[in-house]
Amino acid sequence: MTAFSRLLSGAAIGLAVAVTGGAAFAETPANMLVIANRIDDITTLDPAQSFEFAGADVIRNVYGKLVNFDPLDLEAGYQPDLAESWEVSEDKKTITFTMRDGVTFHSGNPVTAKDAEFSLRRAVILNKTPAFILSQFGFTPENVEETIVADGNTLTIKTDKPYATSFVLNCLTATIGSIVDMKEVMAHEQDGDMGNTWLATNSAGSGAYKVQSWKPNESVTMTSNPDFYLGAPAMERVIVRHVQESASQRLLLERGDIDIARNLNPEDIAGITGVDGVKIEEELKGRLMYAALNGKHPVLSKPKVKQAFKYLVDYEGMRDSFLNGQYTIHQNFLPQTYLGSVKENPFSLDIEKAKALLEEAGVPEGFEFEVGVREAQERIEIAQSMQNQLSQVGIKMNITLGTAAQILARYRARELDMYIGAWGPDYPDPQTNAGTFAYNPDNSDEAGATGLLAWRTAWDTGGLTAKTEAAVVEGDTEKRAQMYRDIQAEFREISPFVIMFQQIEQSAQRENVTDFSTGQAITAASYWQVTK
Repeated sequence: MTAFSRLLSGAAIGLAVAVTGGAAFAETPANMLVIANRIDDITTLDPAQSFEFAGADVIRNVYGKLVNFDPLDLEAGYQPDLAESWEVSEDKKTITFTMRDGVTFHSGNPVTAKDAEFSLRRAVILNKTPAFILSQFGFTPENVEETIVADGNTLTIKTDKPYATSFVLNCLTATIGSIVDMKEVMAHEQDGDMGNTWLATNSAGSGAYKVQSWKPNESVTMTSNPDFYLGAPAMERVIVRHVQESASQRLLLERGDIDIARNLNPEDIAGITGVDGVKIEEELKGRLMYAALNGKHPVLSKPKVKQAFKYLVDYEGMRDSFLNGQYTIHQNFLPQTYLGSVKENPFSLDIEKAKALLEEAGVPEGFEFEVGVREAQERIEIAQSMQNQLSQVGIKMNITLGTAAQILARYRARELDMYIGAWGPDYPDPQTNAGTFAYNPDNSDEAGATGLLAWRTAWDTGGLTAKTEAAVVEGDTEKRAQMYRDIQAEFREISPFVIMFQQIEQSAQRENVTDFSTGQAITAASYWQVTK
């Protein structure tokens, strides 16, 4: 047993003793929301740099954006937020936003067009992992003074091409579109970092909550903003606790020590279903579970080997056992519900076909490699299932476990032979995934395009980069949708990605919790509308 496992086991035993010791069931305060979730992936709370699931949850509740989503009506799409309206030029290359009057940051400073200008320019200039979401419109550190400009109460952005307006606005709903308090941030600048070091552990937003504290691998605590322009949240404090194990989350929920458990496995969901005072809510998410093969590996980069791996996955067996009810088979990079999504799932477990492909690739005797996996139960079990199937064709897969931050760092540095993990869309447009799975204009190590999954796997996309570039500027919606369908058909056959499942999030909640949203396809949770 690892030290990590012993710590978790000790925590679970301690909780069990507390329960069996006869203590009365707890109940969280009426004005406090307490959530158990795996948050070990958080590396920073700076919206210009954050690119992980748990960090996106925090930032969605702390920062306003020019446009945003109503958590109670996500199907309505983007809505005015800090910008109350916008106008688009005839050539579709210029959008002018009019800022909402009377909104203030947590500091008390007014939210202005200058803050919006600073925030978007800052994100481009810092050029951290998610910067490509903005730079894909032609914004560069050298031209932002001309392409992102505030004038009085308006902000104008000028793109390099006439993109569909919906695509641009959807991108501005991403985490990197958050508007930060320029005065507060620059007051904490260190060595020209534009406040990046300070914002890693602090907040300077105008949203429903502000960050009180973040303790890595332990918790995030947020306090409400009584001056939030949509109204003070009912939950005056939100605490997200890092609880790794499903059994521990379930025990905390049953005791009433938490309001929501977000990572229960199917067995614990089944065990808690029907328990008095507890309910289960389901949402089809945009999150995909996939494996990625490193193109720098001399064997994993072979086209026939990449194909073989897609026939060495027990999709149905995993779906019907340890992933039961929480994932559906999906083998395409666009999640269901997205424009251009498809339902073709051509791969199934076929050992003989895989053997034939490996023989064609010149590796009939198998080989050995390393896979990196986050310490999360379902991912470990997926890796173990794949390890078992691979062993049947002579391939030895060595599993390296680590925290999310550790494994992601190696994946982004192109160091892992294979990675097993999850990917969630940054905004509800097909380009959000096409532009990372199938787009890689510069495959050199020097490019450092860590936000692009194709780059992380050292894959030059076999011509799909150009097709993705064409799809993003297509003005006809149906033509654009068909272009993404075609890209996915080719992608399935040639890519180094083994896309396996789309998530169905089952969150277990105390019965008195209402209107909690995990974000559906946009994957980020919101708390300000929750009541108890």
